[in-house]
Amino acid sequence: MTEAVVDASASAETGARQNGAAPARRAILITGCSSGIGRAAAFTLRARGWRVFAACRKQADCDALIADGFESPRIDYQDEASILAGAEQVLQATDGKLYALFNNGAFASPGATEDLPTDCLREIFEANFFGWHTLTRAVIPAMRRNREGRIVQCSSVLGFATLKYRGAYQATKYALEGLTDTMRIEMHDSGIEVILIQPGPILTEIRRNSYSHFKKWITWEGSAHAHIYPKIEQRLTAESLKSKFELGPDAVVEKLIHALESSNPRPRYMVTFPTYLLFYLKKLLPNRALDRLLIKQSY
Repeated sequence: MTEAVVDASASAETGARQNGAAPARRAILITGCSSGIGRAAAFTLRARGWRVFAACRKQADCDALIADGFESPRIDYQDEASILAGAEQVLQATDGKLYALFNNGAFASPGATEDLPTDCLREIFEANFFGWHTLTRAVIPAMRRNREGRIVQCSSVLGFATLKYRGAYQATKYALEGLTDTMRIEMHDSGIEVILIQPGPILTEIRRNSYSHFKKWITWEGSAHAHIYPKIEQRLTAESLKSKFELGPDAVVEKLIHALESSNPRPRYMVTFPTYLLFYLKKLLPNRALDRLLIKQSY
């Protein structure tokens, strides 16, 4: 966490107390808070004085967060009714003063692109892209009325660099990056900042959670990639993966804090060494040379 962010937060709180008023509690809606990045963000931001609405897909996870003292609307990106109801709940609770949205919940559907049925892509785009857009549109009018706000999108290194057998997830993140870049320039004079966070390998449940989607959509029989699928299955079901580059969710939350609290946030925040490395390699290497490198890194 940067010293500048801490100093600015402390200065604002001290000033408010000197004036005899409690410091304003900015409100944020975070999705995907049952575990991983969303959960870490919810607890850290609450500790920093934010009013956190920690949304989850399952009501049981919402109930657990409510028991921990959070306001926790149920928002399932694949259920438009829950998205609109959850957004309305938050806007009513904040009297329309929601300051920030952190779109975070997502899943992966591993497998060779040629083996993934189109219905698989429809399903993952609903959860990782269309649902995000629906929720974002639901809160923008309030932010426009307030002439301020932050919309932070949790993308990925796989939103600009590709690896084999991750095509469905990568397609959603590439789409998200294009949409977010467009929103940023369309809303430049609105007082609303639109920001991307691009994590690399982060210790979350997304790898293990993707195994059910792999089993649902991939048929090994007759596939040209059948000899690879046992390795993918082994990786998805492993208790842990040893990676010197993998960081904990707090590494993402540190960048999120700057995106939310800095007076001049960056359009993009990269997280982990592989993200920075691939960003520069993509700029420096010819396509074929980069392809050869990435082929070796895929399982």
